[in-house]
Amino acid sequence: MDQLRSIWNEVLKVMTSEVAQASFDAWLKHTKPSRLEGSTLYITVPNEFTRDWVEARYTLALRKTLRHIINENWELRFEVDAPQQAPEQPERREVLPEKKPAKPTSDQHPEPKDASILNSKYTFDTFVVGNSNRFAHAASLAVAEAPARAYNPLFLYGGVGLGKTHLMHAIGHYALEKDPDIRVIYITSETFTNDLIKAIGNKSMVEFRAKYRNADILLIDDIQFVAGKESTQEEFFHTFNALYEANKQLVISSDRPPKEIPTLEERLRSRFEWGLTTDIQPPDLETRIAILRKKADMEGIDAPADVLAYIANHVQSNIRELEGAFVRVVAYANLNRAPISQEIAVEALKDIIGTQKQKLITIELIQQVVANHYGIKVSDMKAKKRTRSIAYPRQVAMYLSRELTENSLPKIGEEFGGRDHTTVMHACDKIGKEIQQDPSLQLTVKELIDAIQSS
Repeated sequence: MDQLRSIWNEVLKVMTSEVAQASFDAWLKHTKPSRLEGSTLYITVPNEFTRDWVEARYTLALRKTLRHIINENWELRFEVDAPQQAPEQPERREVLPEKKPAKPTSDQHPEPKDASILNSKYTFDTFVVGNSNRFAHAASLAVAEAPARAYNPLFLYGGVGLGKTHLMHAIGHYALEKDPDIRVIYITSETFTNDLIKAIGNKSMVEFRAKYRNADILLIDDIQFVAGKESTQEEFFHTFNALYEANKQLVISSDRPPKEIPTLEERLRSRFEWGLTTDIQPPDLETRIAILRKKADMEGIDAPADVLAYIANHVQSNIRELEGAFVRVVAYANLNRAPISQEIAVEALKDIIGTQKQKLITIELIQQVVANHYGIKVSDMKAKKRTRSIAYPRQVAMYLSRELTENSLPKIGEEFGGRDHTTVMHACDKIGKEIQQDPSLQLTVKELIDAIQSS
């Protein structure tokens, strides 16, 4: 077995230079050899989602690397790691002796089991999945299905109103549905700080530590606000260690990745990166429309498709503002006793969007900006050339044409030299996926959008 581990470690060492660090941490870091049967090496992974992903995307690369190392042609089989260490749980709990005298009575800290601390609207069923949040959603679901076994800690980051809090609550709800006795605590970092200050003042640190260190799942939101607070960081450091050592799940959110949080202690930063760090990007047009459709359906509102498209096209910053705009349109229609229509939406949102005529973004404008950026001619995009130096900018321009205009896929294809709509669809899917995996492409696309909107 030691030999298998040694071989697999060599495979993983090679793979770190073959794939992006974020992808390695998410999919390969937690793989380990289980057994060798004949010429088939069995590899365990934390959950079914990871198994399916690794099988589909990394099997060939892993087999090739393995063959170079051992000079033999082994098959690879991936299987979900069976539950382990169940008998050891009581012993691991004793890592923290201070817990024992702090064992509470049933009414001393009911919060961990109390589902009412979670927002009933924030579940996986109500979360709309799109390219911008697919990975974060999958990771959150994996954590909810197998706390402390999939990714621990799970660190979610992204801008305001993009769904981080929704996913954290969804994890709590899902875990409680599977096991009503599991102890779940959801808090903001501000609440943690306030509880700490109160405990110090009341000389009740034993109770404070019992409350947080007896959780099975600790969900802590907006961790960036502990930066610069020495006492809070000190206490959370020990809370983190206590839970991690006791094999309990931590889920942490922030508006930025750990390495970018200023005045955050290095020992906390490194611990936040022990598990999986994943971001949530602003939703694309299709996801924004789907979010609005979901909200309308949940509230029993008959909202025409053109109204949803209008709102989604003009409110692009985050989900919170998107849903707020929808509520405003519905309220405006009700107050005026009028059916929801695009005319009503325009009137209701004129203060948000502005009364001035919006600059019309055309496919021609997008082609010009993208061509200038990549140093090619617009005519090249419409030609039959397939060299990467031409094909890739063409795909980026197709993607932006779908995102920034209301043109159909056939119309977009027509503007790119009469290409078929399936070609446009392939280009949009390809660039959309690459944006999620390549930070430099994310930045390039953002710069292109800024240039297009300011032209």
